[in-house]
Amino acid sequence: MPVTLHTPPASDLTEAEIDRWRTVPVAVAVDLVREAGQIDPAIRPLCPAGKQPRLFGLAVTVQCEAPDFGAVLQALDVIVRGQVLVIAANGYREAAMIGDILSGHLRAKGVAGVVCDGAVRDTGTLGGWDDFPVFSRWINPRGPTGADRGAVNLPVLVGGLNIAPGDLVIGDDDGLVSLTPLHVRTLIADAEAKLLRETQWIDALAAGRPAAEVFGLAPALRG
Repeated sequence: MPVTLHTPPASDLTEAEIDRWRTVPVAVAVDLVREAGQIDPAIRPLCPAGKQPRLFGLAVTVQCEAPDFGAVLQALDVIVRGQVLVIAANGYREAAMIGDILSGHLRAKGVAGVVCDGAVRDTGTLGGWDDFPVFSRWINPRGPTGADRGAVNLPVLVGGLNIAPGDLVIGDDDGLVSLTPLHVRTLIADAEAKLLRETQWIDALAAGRPAAEVFGLAPALRG
């Protein structure tokens, strides 16, 4: 069956609402949404800690019937600058769904990066780009077979989480989180408050205040 292209619902998020999340670490966002937003931590960044470029953008979703990667090819003409290509391949490990040619094209278009719940290849090239983050469950040099099936811009299951087109995907050294438009709107104040609270903890500990006082702990029992 041919690949199906779906028109995602129009997003009513404003740029200002989205931009407030740009400096929020994944760890802070995940602490707020827990299982409602955390993507399986087995889907990892290609680059080592400290060298992984940050991933940030609204999702264009792809459902692959791996090893067929037709939906990825069709998505090349749909995705635009600043969006994230989210590939749902059911954790398939026997063939890569994307490599340096398609990723290079996405990078040239200004796409924000790739998340693949499956395998990628050409990681020597992909991992050398400091402006195009890639997260993947597997690495496999074997290429896909077939380009006839799948769907673009339908809700997909990635790393145990349902992700819809237009959800905000954020990735860093720690992993990945996906925020629905409702999360984006309603949780940003909590995220900013948590960042401020963490800064206050750091300053208080550096000033020599006891940890029990800083974190409001009950008195420890003396053994």
